[in-house]
Amino acid sequence: MNLQNILHEIEKADPEIYDRIDSRRKIMHRFKDLGGKLALTAIPLALGSMLNKAYSQTPPTNIVDILNFALTLEYLESEFYTTALGRPGFIDPTETASFTLIQQHEAAHVGFLTTTITSLSGTPITKPEFDFTGKGIFPNVFSNYQQFLAAAQTFEDTGVRAYKGQVTGLMSNKDVLTAALQIHSVEARHAAHVRYIRRKNGTSPEEKPWITSNSTDGIGEIVQSTYVGEDNVTQLGIVLTTLQNVSNRVATEAFDEPLSMDDVNTIISQFIV
Repeated sequence: MNLQNILHEIEKADPEIYDRIDSRRKIMHRFKDLGGKLALTAIPLALGSMLNKAYSQTPPTNIVDILNFALTLEYLESEFYTTALGRPGFIDPTETASFTLIQQHEAAHVGFLTTTITSLSGTPITKPEFDFTGKGIFPNVFSNYQQFLAAAQTFEDTGVRAYKGQVTGLMSNKDVLTAALQIHSVEARHAAHVRYIRRKNGTSPEEKPWITSNSTDGIGEIVQSTYVGEDNVTQLGIVLTTLQNVSNRVATEAFDEPLSMDDVNTIISQFIV
């Protein structure tokens, strides 16, 4: 039995087998190194075990957990916009179309994440019951348009940082990682658009598409946790403010910081009953 030929043929049939998951890649390479040392009778069992791992349909638990974490955020955003759009005349008529599209995007994300979790043999979480006032943070969120916009910015900014914070946890599945990054960029566009609307409405005249330091941009200290860490000026050990023509403002605006799952859960827990 020529083990090297067997592994070579497997690789020809599936060129990405060694890259499917980091730990699996290491196992396969280690198997190639140890193949000559294994007893002949043990090789089929060892090979079968590793192929079973390589093609297992059960993902690492943390991937399903991360997707359910993202699903909670998407549930929140989708229902938030659905509720606002369901109140006739509440949203500025010139902005109804854009918020309708944003709601449709969020609903599509919900459907996608639910289907993906199920396809990975996971169980999608049940949609929570939400309190969009944030237990008093935005007491008139669906009657005061400025509060609605502030809440929308909070949710979108949190969503962008939340997806960024889970990238490393999804690296073991390239397909899921790619999909998450595709959602992440759309959430960033939502955040930029909401900020544009706030500026257009005069809510925050200095509003811009990016975050300067850890500024809430007029929302207030009540949602400051959404922006903790955004005042970081050091990347890969490089203090950006020591570079030519890089001010503190530019240094903090040029890089967007991630939020951990625990930090995000603390933020959104204020909006879950």
